[in-house]
Amino acid sequence: MSLETENKVPFRGTKEQEEELLRAIEEQKGKGGCLMPIMQKAQEIYGYLPEEVQKIIADQLEIPMEEVYGVSTFYSQFHLAPKGKYQISVCLGTACYVKGGGDIYNKFMELLGIVDGECTPDGKFSLDACRCVGACGLAPVALVNDEVYGRLTVDDVKGILDKYRDED
Repeated sequence: MSLETENKVPFRGTKEQEEELLRAIEEQKGKGGCLMPIMQKAQEIYGYLPEEVQKIIADQLEIPMEEVYGVSTFYSQFHLAPKGKYQISVCLGTACYVKGGGDIYNKFMELLGIVDGECTPDGKFSLDACRCVGACGLAPVALVNDEVYGRLTVDDVKGILDKYRDED
């Protein structure tokens, strides 16, 4: 079983992270319902749950990889791909969608070369669609981390990305 996507960011886990995960597993192992707390701790350590981390958890708990993967894909709190330094969320709720949110979202995908839930190979940007951010009066809306961009047009997207590209 492989969780890879076409545009996968390479796993960059460190020995220190793995040691921290193994300690967390050891503390929880044998307790009823330990899988969720271990996965939460793993995501806290790595920022997401790549296949390599899920395998460590499965091996250490002596459970099938499919069980870990099933939990990671069932609960929306878990992420299988890393999040970028700049996390872009494009609202596709009704008000935003009607006012062109889908086109805004498609332009971000085009310019970043990624699709929903993915991260650019350099780790700088990740992209997600979301439902209603509570700023319907500013529709269509996108967020970059906690900064809100409203009344967007497709032509605004490149400028938004350039702003964050220039910050580094």
